[in-house]
Amino acid sequence: MAWTRTYEEPEPQRVNRWLAQSGVCSRREAEALIGEGLIYIDGERVDDAGRKILPGQTLTLTDKAQGRLEGFTAVLNKPTGVVSGQPEPGYTPAVRLLTRARLVGESVTIPDVQMSLPPLGRLDLDSHGLLILSNDGVLAKAVIGPASELDKEYVVRVAGRIDAPTLDLLRHGLELDGRQLKPAQVDVIEGQTLRFVLHEGRNRQIRRMCERVGLRVMDLLRVRIGPLALDDLAEGRWRVMTGAEREAMIAASQAR
Repeated sequence: MAWTRTYEEPEPQRVNRWLAQSGVCSRREAEALIGEGLIYIDGERVDDAGRKILPGQTLTLTDKAQGRLEGFTAVLNKPTGVVSGQPEPGYTPAVRLLTRARLVGESVTIPDVQMSLPPLGRLDLDSHGLLILSNDGVLAKAVIGPASELDKEYVVRVAGRIDAPTLDLLRHGLELDGRQLKPAQVDVIEGQTLRFVLHEGRNRQIRRMCERVGLRVMDLLRVRIGPLALDDLAEGRWRVMTGAEREAMIAASQAR
């Protein structure tokens, strides 16, 4: 289905600028789509790169334009022992798990060795759970861009004493690499299992945070990135991200 949105700002705005501000694509990408006749306003094709959209008008991207912008995005439940990105000697990269046999649902595309699908937020070798693999530049900016507001949720089983001072330090008060960490949400689910919600993604952050307070991570599972949840996707299986999920991720990254 073609992407459609009604312009609700009070003043007219250039189409390429509005699409860029909305996180749909860059200005340059918008100009390229206009040049190919893939953008319409109220059913009329936009041919002028300087065209402005007026309040109340509806802009539509054709299916071809939408497909070009979205690229391909896979949602994977990564097992431990699998690396997120570039392969390391003796280890399997996550992209190799994107086979038809492991697919949940349907996909026109099954990635091959020629398709570049970098991870949008890595999980280390010993961690498992939700991993996004994508060649969608707009989505990448929404998930891992410096201005992204997406939080990430983890379920972490630890060894060591969990008390109020320990939780206070984990929530706010630690430094890594000489820089203060952003406040984190850390709660006890039950026993030795903690729930972390982070608003940043330093290298091996949760493991290093726990080490600082005398805890050892025994298991680390990522269950959510912004509005996208792992839900019941089985370990080692993958599915295609839907258009609605993509749009929700982009919107949530700009929410604050």
